[in-house]
Parts: sequence; structure tokens; C-alpha cells
Amino acid sequence: MGTRFPLEAVAGLCAFLGIISLFAASQLFWLRRIKCLAQSLLPSRPWREWLGGAAVVLYLLVFAYNLAWAHLGGDDTRLTWSAAILDAPFKVWLLGSVLGFFLACLFWVGDRVVRGAYRALRKILAPSPPAEPASLSRRKFLEQSAIVACSAPFIASAYGVLYGRTNLEIANRRIQLSRLPRAFEGFRIAQLSDIHIGPFMPADDIRRYVALTNGLKADLIVLTGDFVTWDPGTQGAVVDALTGLKAPFGIYGCLGNHELWTDTEASITALFAERQIRILRQARAEIGRGGERLNLIGVDFQSQRGMGPYAAGLVRNYLRGVEPLVAPDTVNILLSHNPNTFDRAAELGIDLSLAGHTHGGQV
Repeated sequence: MGTRFPLEAVAGLCAFLGIISLFAASQLFWLRRIKCLAQSLLPSRPWREWLGGAAVVLYLLVFAYNLAWAHLGGDDTRLTWSAAILDAPFKVWLLGSVLGFFLACLFWVGDRVVRGAYRALRKILAPSPPAEPASLSRRKFLEQSAIVACSAPFIASAYGVLYGRTNLEIANRRIQLSRLPRAFEGFRIAQLSDIHIGPFMPADDIRRYVALTNGLKADLIVLTGDFVTWDPGTQGAVVDALTGLKAPFGIYGCLGNHELWTDTEASITALFAERQIRILRQARAEIGRGGERLNLIGVDFQSQRGMGPYAAGLVRNYLRGVEPLVAPDTVNILLSHNPNTFDRAAELGIDLSLAGHTHGGQV
């Protein structure tokens, strides 16, 4: 009898091999580009070989450091020299090289499709005239456009690491809810999400954002998950940094996928509770004002784990067990880290969903 592998395991293995192959291909692609650039800038072959060898050794050392050595002691909650010199360039290169290679592939495929279509159309409309040589100016324009497009991920990654992470943008949204009790008209909710404490979101920066949030004078503050990144040892630091949040109707939150992955769901919930911050885990809380109330519901990260091999796209698999938490006679507000739950929440009669997870595309 042969061994049978679950469909999920096979799909996971294929995805892993695909990611590894994409990464390897991207590194070879950029290695060739850098080699061509070096040949044009450094005519001396010995210099090219010496600098090329040194660059390869440096690349391998930085790669190994970021994959293994840097995290043996856990994530730091302060911006350190090693993070600035070794972590940041690696992250910029990793994201930029893979996305840039993907864009280069799109340009290559698009160019081949357009050329093939042009040749076919030319044969149909005018089969007899000889083929004209390719325009050098057109080819140069396409090459330069491809270079600009492929460099965009590097620029975007560097912007995010060096500047974007500290460029706080406060988005004000006016929400109209038909069932909103009169006592809650003008009620202000401030939402913080995806804190991800670490070297590039140190505790001091979080405290600065806490002060800015308090300055908004919100009635209620909600936190929609991903407080830690990869190191469970940082949970105490992020809870301490968020302790300064103040709102007259309290601070509530839910948990994200990084709390699930670091196995800190129970421990960080307890730490928050000690600071009078309530994490709602498949639970609800009533917010009362002027004799009327809102129903606030919080759920853990809505993973597809446990849904079976046909989970993808099945909206009804989300928010299982939440039905009893929905109040039929007032406004229901859902805190869910990932916005995959929005459609199911609407089906359940939830009036407003607040989520994070998408970072720059915050929902």
C-alpha cells in the first residue's frame, strides 16, 4: 500500500518550492544585471573579479546573519546599529529583488506577446513587403522603462524602511449607521493596528503614537492585533508601551496572526488585562452611554486552519460561533484582525467591522 499525502501538505510543499524557486531565480537575474553593470564600469578584469568575490561573500554573510544568527537572541525593541546596517539593507534587497524580478518577467512576457501579435498582424495585412528592422529608439525606450519599473520595488522598500514607518498618517472617517442609538451620535473611536514591536517599531516610537492617539480625544480606543512580530519575548514591552492609552469608555482589542504564530494569545491577553486593556476573544462587551448601548465583539485571527482542504473562498467558514454574540436590538461593532471576515460579518447583522492586517492598505 502506497503512502497517501494530504492535499494540504502537497499544496504547502508546492508553494514552498515555488517560493524558493522564485527567490533563487530572482537572485540569479540580479547577479547577471550587476555583472553587466560592473563590466561597463570596471574595464579591469582583476578588479571586477576581486570586488565580485568580496560582494558575494558579503551577501552570503548578511544572508546567513538575517536568517539565523540575528534572531538567536530574539527581536530587539530598540533600533540598533545591527538592525540599521544589516537588517534594513537585507530587507530592502529581499523585497526589492523579488518584486523587481517579477516585474521584469511581466515586461518580458508583455514584450513577447506584443511582438508576436504585431508580426502575425503584419503577415495577415501585408505578407509581401520585407520585414523592417526593429527600431533602436523603441527598443531603448522599452529597456529604460523596464529598468525604471524594476527599480521601483527597491525605492519603495527603502522608503518604507527609512521614512514611511515613521510617517504617521491619521485618517479620519465619518461613519453613518442607521441603527446607531441617539446617545452615541458623534461617538469617536480611535483604532490602532499592526504595531509589530521590533527594531523598526521600537517602544519609544510606540509611546509617541500613544501620545498622539490620546491627543485625538477619542471616546473609545480599539487595538486590532499584531502587537508582536516574531519574538514572544517582546510582548511585555509592547504592552508596557501601550499602557498609556486613555479613553473614557475604555480600551479594547483583538488578536492577530502574529500572536497566533508566536503562541502568545493567552499570555499577552493576561498582560493587557493587568493594565485594564481588555482583549476580546470570541467575546463581547457592552459600551453604555446615556442609557443606551453599543455591542462590541472581538474575535481571534480568523485562520483557515481547521476548515479542511476546501476552505479557500468559503465565506461562511469565518466567524463560526459568533452568532450568539450579535445583539439584534442595537449596533454591533466587530474587531477582527483580518478583513476576510467582512462579508460574513454583514450576513450576521454586524453594522461595522474594524480590521487591520493589510498595513499600508489599511482597512
